[in-house]
Amino acid sequence: MDNKHQKRPTPTGRHMPPRHGMGRGPGEKPKNFKATSLRLLKYCKSHFPLMIIAMIGATLGSVLTLLGPDKLSDMTRTITDGIITGIDLNAVFRIGMILVACYLGSAVLSTAQGIIMSTVTQKVSRRMRNDISVKINVLPMQYYNKTSTGDVLSVVTNDVDTIAQSLNQSVGMLFSSVTLFLGSLFMMLITDVLMTLTAVIATVIGFALMSIITKHSQKYFFKQQANLGEVNGNIEEIFSGHLIVKAYNGEEKAKSEFYKANNNLRDSGFKAQCLSGMMMPLMNFIGNLGYVAVCIVGALLTINNKIGFEVIVAFIMYVRFFTQPMSQLAQATQSLQSAAAAGERVFAFLDEEEVSDESGKEEKLDNVKGLVEFNHVKFGYDPDKIIIHDFSAVAKPGQKIAIVGPTGAGKTTLVNLLMRFYELQDGEIKIDGIPTDAVRREAVRSQFCMVLQDTWLFEGTIRENLIYCSENVSDEKMIKACKSVGIDHYISTLPKGYDTVLNDQISLSQGQKQQMTIARAMIADKPMLILDEATSSVDTRTEIQIQRAMDELMKDRTSFVIAHRLSTIKNADLILVLKDGDIIESGTHEELLSKNGFYAELYNSQFEHSA
Repeated sequence: MDNKHQKRPTPTGRHMPPRHGMGRGPGEKPKNFKATSLRLLKYCKSHFPLMIIAMIGATLGSVLTLLGPDKLSDMTRTITDGIITGIDLNAVFRIGMILVACYLGSAVLSTAQGIIMSTVTQKVSRRMRNDISVKINVLPMQYYNKTSTGDVLSVVTNDVDTIAQSLNQSVGMLFSSVTLFLGSLFMMLITDVLMTLTAVIATVIGFALMSIITKHSQKYFFKQQANLGEVNGNIEEIFSGHLIVKAYNGEEKAKSEFYKANNNLRDSGFKAQCLSGMMMPLMNFIGNLGYVAVCIVGALLTINNKIGFEVIVAFIMYVRFFTQPMSQLAQATQSLQSAAAAGERVFAFLDEEEVSDESGKEEKLDNVKGLVEFNHVKFGYDPDKIIIHDFSAVAKPGQKIAIVGPTGAGKTTLVNLLMRFYELQDGEIKIDGIPTDAVRREAVRSQFCMVLQDTWLFEGTIRENLIYCSENVSDEKMIKACKSVGIDHYISTLPKGYDTVLNDQISLSQGQKQQMTIARAMIADKPMLILDEATSSVDTRTEIQIQRAMDELMKDRTSFVIAHRLSTIKNADLILVLKDGDIIESGTHEELLSKNGFYAELYNSQFEHSA
């Protein structure tokens, strides 16, 4: 069953704007690397004390590591001086113990730094995902109509993981590398200036090349993250609609679209990784070049009795400590570039415009009777393309209001406005005389139960799907609702009845899914009801059974029914006929037929078709 892959019902219409990727597109210029990095750092502000401790640990560990070559030089001098007169083993042992203590202390501090940074990065990623989760629930519905689900998932998973891994690997490495670099430079200078200049000249070339590569690879890291989101969006969309793809023989078209997105990701990923991958071999080459230069110059100075052999031994290690940080800095820079690219996408999502704050409005509507008034409503998903031009109507308490019209007339849009999924461009909607925009959205939506044409079931037990967001629901009420819509018998045949988990092993037909969602609305038991083609996916016999249950449910409730099959709304108290966003006819079924207008034409065409 594909329940777990189903999307939440998206109130879309054919007038919806096309969906696109999140934030900056793959071909756009990336934002400032420094600005994004500073914002990431600011995001970690609450963890600065721990991070400072980790940095101090990394710095002290590097300092202890730098003491090693100096002590090794002392040990070499002690051994070489005692070759003729006798080696002072106590002094050698003492120096050896100091070396062990230095390297052991460095290892302990480095390990502690790694543990602290791992803890910090996990807390940062948790906070980031929490912020994203909160953001998801405060974004306007319109945002999800222009952004692919896969791109949002990519931000929550891939981008946050990239940031966490980069922070974990790079921050501590940067501090230890800088300490090693500056410390080794200082130790070399106080040991021998000429050999220091030799090592520095050999490694300055590496800095220059690394800067050039970093500058050119940066833009490809941004493209890589954007293209990854595009691929995820494509996969999610095709996978969730794989039945449609196969039914319409769209495999080749789906493949070509995926290949195009995948090739873009391959190209940007190849360029980013190829350029950044050049850094490590380049640094190794520079390091080896430094070794050779130090050995040659050191040998010449030793021959001329300028320095002792122990200086060469120490310098060889200092050169390693001097060039190794360059490799680590290159790796850290590469990682931070990925973090900045991912951070840009995450912050772009977090910066999206939210629904307006309604903390100052009434929290709830009391004793709602169900009087609904539409006064000169005007709306368009795009302000330049108005769908509903001037809509006015009144639904009295307990009435069954049917909304009919051709596809794209604005029927579903009208319901979306009633539920405040979107805000009006002009006019107002009132419930019991109170404008819906004068109270909180939650207060408006809590007055409705809703059944959409597109069913939505999640991976969980049948019971959890039925009583979704309804409190203190008794088993008797739940079973009664399921019997009313004709799904109780099927549920009773399942291995665990109402506690059966809906997953790939449990197969529900589209009609059974619809019965479940209708039962869910009956259990919710709200003052007003919205039915958007609620019986479109069931057979005629089941439709009659559900219609009886719905008639019972709609008693004493203001109900809005969107229907294409006009035979199902004959008993409506008021039928509103929409065309191009305006009411062109209104009345009961008999009254509209007697007018012999647009409604009569629609009804007769369906009757003739069914005949």
